[in-house]
Amino acid sequence: MKRKEFLTSAGLLGVMPFVSGMSNGQSEKKDGNQFVELIKYHLHTGARKSMVADFYKNVAIPALNRIGISKVGVFSPVYGPDNLTLFVMIPHESMEAVYTDNEKLLQDKAYITEGEKFLNAPMSETAFVRMEKSVFRCFNNLPAIEVPAELMGSNRIYEIRIYESPNMVAAKKKIHMFNEGGEINIFKKTGLRPVFFGECLSGPAMPNLHYMIAFKDMAERDANWEVFRKSPEWGSLSKDPYYADTVSCITDIILKPESYSQI
Repeated sequence: MKRKEFLTSAGLLGVMPFVSGMSNGQSEKKDGNQFVELIKYHLHTGARKSMVADFYKNVAIPALNRIGISKVGVFSPVYGPDNLTLFVMIPHESMEAVYTDNEKLLQDKAYITEGEKFLNAPMSETAFVRMEKSVFRCFNNLPAIEVPAELMGSNRIYEIRIYESPNMVAAKKKIHMFNEGGEINIFKKTGLRPVFFGECLSGPAMPNLHYMIAFKDMAERDANWEVFRKSPEWGSLSKDPYYADTVSCITDIILKPESYSQI
């Protein structure tokens, strides 16, 4: 999208035409971009702390794989807010599938039977305190979750960064910066391995975008961010006045994948 086109559309038509990246009348199923559920579980302390992790390891991930969903990620926080949490990332092929895939799980007898203690826990024995769910549409320049194959099986870490914007137009400009502006490409050149970039369609603290990047360890993370900051391409892009004041708050979370995570 060219800048003039973006500003004209934003000024005359509002921001809604840009939510899905599709023209009017175009079917959602023709959109090649994945939609991603990101679920944050607030865990109990004590004996029930592992119930969510055990459910995903033994029940949910096998069931999701049976209905054709792979690349399910499960992560524990190492650094950042809400240490007593578990993050789950589930990709879907369309916005409609976010709903229908969850309905398919409820038709899976093994899922219901094996997951009984989690899915139908009595009030006194709940598996988690609360859950928060956000839904994202993947960016055009990274339309699907990418698994860092070279890091799988290692002591890899992941970083989630949340960029909140002051208004809807600023949020769209920041997405433009990653896509047409070339920021995702700069990430790739400087060792910031992209896993997921998504526009939040439903969730807290909107408007916002989330992205996840992967590293072999914290030392590589610190070194590669320094390469990025010193990149001439980033230096030029970051000074572009078109992208000024597009982010009002940044949250940074370092995650460690569970042993059974498929990301």
